[in-house]
Amino acid sequence: MNVLSIIVPVYNEQHTLEKIVCEVLAVPLEGVEREVIVVDDGSTDGTFDVVVRLGKEHAGVVKTFRHSINQGKGAALRTGLQAAGGDVIIFQDADLEYDPRDYTKLIGPILAGKADAVYGSRFLGGEPHRVLYFWHSVGNGILTLISNMMTNLNLTDMETCYKAFRSEIIKGIEIKEDRFGVEPEITAKLAKTKCRIYEVGISYAGRTYSEGKKIGWRDGLHAIGCIIKYNVGQ
Repeated sequence: MNVLSIIVPVYNEQHTLEKIVCEVLAVPLEGVEREVIVVDDGSTDGTFDVVVRLGKEHAGVVKTFRHSINQGKGAALRTGLQAAGGDVIIFQDADLEYDPRDYTKLIGPILAGKADAVYGSRFLGGEPHRVLYFWHSVGNGILTLISNMMTNLNLTDMETCYKAFRSEIIKGIEIKEDRFGVEPEITAKLAKTKCRIYEVGISYAGRTYSEGKKIGWRDGLHAIGCIIKYNVGQ
């Protein structure tokens, strides 16, 4: 039986973490066992109390880790990857923007032996999307375009959170970025492996800044630097 490891990096998400973990545990995955790895990246609200409780309530399925100080999403993913024991690994944000019911689409090409990595695109297919910021979509498109020019891939959504991998593929990549630069870094390094990358359409319920969205224009500028760095410099 295949085992799916779901890595959940979390920072100050005390109001959404329990709901997303319950959704992850509830999604039907026929013939697939799951483990949920929650990495609290130095939260300063009540998030870690929720993490501890979830670990106790779902002992053996939910594994919990904590960084003493905030280090960033990339650092949390590194911690999660070190603990992951599954054959397939998925990244899951804790903010309810991404729906775990899309897991079957994400892992399907991998379990069928067709793909080594699958990206869940917010801009591909006919799934429901919350209508939000125009300039965010423009920024995502520009970052994906620049990344594609460097990697010679034809992705529609390089910056997506939803990425699934065969374990040996993602564990064979050394992630150096601590923060949001991890997305272009992983994409650049995946492209260099010449592995089989698929893309599937997913739903997306984006958040506003008042609802807790964290990424901003400075992260976009840093992402451009990471695209160049990991495609040309390394």
